[in-house]
Amino acid sequence: MHKKNRAIIIGMLALSMSLAACSTKAASSGSTSSGGVKTDNGVTDKTITLGVQTDESGVFKEIGLGLTHGNQMWADDVNASGGICGRQVKIDVRDNGYASDKAVTLYAAQKDNVAAMIQLLGSPVIAALKGQLESDNMLAIPASQAATNLDLPTIMMVGPSYDVEMINGMAYVQKEGKIKDGDKLGMIYIEGEYGASGLNGAQYYAKKHNQTIVPIKVGPTDADMSSAVTKLKSEGVQAVLLTTTGAQLGSTATQMAAQGMGALPIVGNNPTYATTLVKSPAMAALGNYYRSVGALPYNADSPEAQKLVKEFDKKYPGETPNDDINIGYVFGMVMQTVLQKACDNKDLTRAGIVKASKGVKVDTKGLAGTLDYTHPGKLASSETVIEQIDPSLLGYLKVVAPFTSYPDAKDYKSPLNK
Repeated sequence: MHKKNRAIIIGMLALSMSLAACSTKAASSGSTSSGGVKTDNGVTDKTITLGVQTDESGVFKEIGLGLTHGNQMWADDVNASGGICGRQVKIDVRDNGYASDKAVTLYAAQKDNVAAMIQLLGSPVIAALKGQLESDNMLAIPASQAATNLDLPTIMMVGPSYDVEMINGMAYVQKEGKIKDGDKLGMIYIEGEYGASGLNGAQYYAKKHNQTIVPIKVGPTDADMSSAVTKLKSEGVQAVLLTTTGAQLGSTATQMAAQGMGALPIVGNNPTYATTLVKSPAMAALGNYYRSVGALPYNADSPEAQKLVKEFDKKYPGETPNDDINIGYVFGMVMQTVLQKACDNKDLTRAGIVKASKGVKVDTKGLAGTLDYTHPGKLASSETVIEQIDPSLLGYLKVVAPFTSYPDAKDYKSPLNK
């Protein structure tokens, strides 16, 4: 009798283990929901969970908070309209502090619970996670326009790369007569993918126009730009180009004014601006600062931008807005287009989402330039607006040139633009 019972128990254990193995295998290869849609990580019958890794405590904290607010505002709008594929969208936010080592640890804890990454902030962060994003088949929208991101098939870059931003910015100031062929131009750039991308664009434009670039590399946390400006003054530069943080822009402009260079134009990539500059001592020196960016500023004269102003005021009363809210919302528009296509294909698995990202065109309702993902490995857009700071405006930025891809930007191919 005991032998018989033991045989039954052993048989039941073997069956249980067999079923568990089958269950694990099925989960890893995707299951089919009640609506006939295949799903796996981050997707249930009721929710789609999207990941965010942002900077809420480091040198790009202001950008990270704005982007994340925009992501959440998009999710709230989508959910109020019924969700995507009959599911509500959830955002899982983690703060990497713009530190690649922290990002790797956070990603390991987050990856199994999200369908895709709607925001991944930081050029060094993306560089550190590239291999894992590819092996996990994780679609990710980078909050970094480094051209090196173009070689990863699971990444959807929103807008132009930093090199193209710089080319458009230089083209604008030359069109306005502020620089000319043959000029010597100074450039301060952050070490790493962000700075290298901006420098590539500056060097390309300079070569086309017989200009000379005087490059100075700085660290992301370097605060005092006085020695860099002194060096550029000694070189006799006619303009200063920046691929830096907002704090570094403030220090550069202040030192330029103090050293008699205040009349020279400053051309910056989109991360060079921070709203904190407006009420800082540096503001008096920023009259000749021109920012090249692939999205409209906060409070722009556009129906969609004005809609976001109203939503932000309601959701985040008392907080200072910035244009990264618009950019974060555009990230959501891109993700929505992809997820809806994946739903139509009845495949919301990781593989299905990546497949759906290929060949889409995204209507941003004027918040950004035209986004066309029909050519893998190429930029979805090379258009930027040119902005200047205006403290009298809500959001503090005004558009001085509309969305444009200047001829040199159209001709340019970054080292990884296939």
